Amino acid sequence: MSTPRITTLENGLRVVSEDMPHLETAAVGVWVDAGARNESRAANGISHMLEHMAFKGTARRSARAIAEEIENVGGHINAYTSREQTAYFARVLKDDVRLAVDIIADILQFSTFDPEELERERAVVIQEIGQTRDTPDDIVFDDFQETAFPDQPMGRSILGTPEGVSGFGREALVSYMAEHYHAPRMVLSAAGRVDHDDLVAQAREVFAELPSGGSVSREETRYNGGEHREARDLEQVHFVAGFDGVSYDDPDYYVAQVFSAVLGGGMSSRLFQEIREKRGLCYSIYSFVSSYVDGGIFGIYAGTGEAEVEELIPALSEETVKMAGSVNEDEVARARAQLKAGLMMSLESPSSRCEQFARQLLIYGRTLPTAEVIAEVDAVDAAALRRFGARLLNGTPPTLAAIGPIGRLESYTTFAARFGAARIGSTDQV
Repeated sequence: MSTPRITTLENGLRVVSEDMPHLETAAVGVWVDAGARNESRAANGISHMLEHMAFKGTARRSARAIAEEIENVGGHINAYTSREQTAYFARVLKDDVRLAVDIIADILQFSTFDPEELERERAVVIQEIGQTRDTPDDIVFDDFQETAFPDQPMGRSILGTPEGVSGFGREALVSYMAEHYHAPRMVLSAAGRVDHDDLVAQAREVFAELPSGGSVSREETRYNGGEHREARDLEQVHFVAGFDGVSYDDPDYYVAQVFSAVLGGGMSSRLFQEIREKRGLCYSIYSFVSSYVDGGIFGIYAGTGEAEVEELIPALSEETVKMAGSVNEDEVARARAQLKAGLMMSLESPSSRCEQFARQLLIYGRTLPTAEVIAEVDAVDAAALRRFGARLLNGTPPTLAAIGPIGRLESYTTFAARFGAARIGSTDQV
């Protein structure tokens, strides 16, 4: 695998690319260092609304023209909003990279935010919010996030609320974009059959209107913990349990990844084997790590029946505590192999490479060599996992979010005591 090339333009826009000469396609996109955590309470959801509106017409292209131009050449274009970043990306044949870059540059600098288009898209976003609220295994993660990080941007829904979205006017979108969409906070990334020099030359031309100043404004992340439970007439109880996690630059970042893989990362993981295979208490259970620039979350999700939750929560807690003190080298070796295989497989995807480069530049200010990442993973041993387990369980209080028929779900006091946590918080709904 070749080394990615990086060029910083005069306005501060970073251009990164990796040529994969055996391919006939390329992935290209712009990642912006702005997301839901950059919003005020009143502006909650505006990053996501802006992502939608970027495709609704520019000074040169109508919304239909944007879709038709990229699909006329067999390509596709999309976007997403996360808590810390917003991305606009395309996948095209090698000869159509210039077209994709031109369209992305157009929507990021010359979107008109037509009021009629805004009204239509506002209704679409409100429908998206409604769909999420009707999907319990989606909404429980929003409840979990809000409980872990209450009264701060990091805890609010990326989609916002129907009430908030209904209030966004054209000027709010223009103002937010002017405040956050600055060249030094953006990365143009490409991977696949691409020529770096051609990409840089085009970027210098088509991104010339990007502002070159500005600084990052974000509220500090403050983990709290506690509980949120909502009774609903559903077939299953969906819940997420978790703890204060690690930031991207935390010394335990890779330790947390391996810990999660051992605990709930696959069919051989402890939770899957004990909870699903041995006891048959659920269909889906897994652990996850979500890291941010200044904090993070370690969590476990499961969906189970009303009766089964009474046994599942104690079993999950017991297995988590047990693993923190008894993980062995065979388990760690298997988890390391899973992580490294996933990394190596991602290297074969131009879309994955494209995203990796952009996110690494925004987070670390550099791309991470594959050998460096593998070395970090290989350095994790059972002793490191036991130390991390103690850090996880002996730190701040756990977070619990649950939705569904929760009558047999034990109290937060009992749940927290299983991990040795003392502080109690609650935001019950019935």
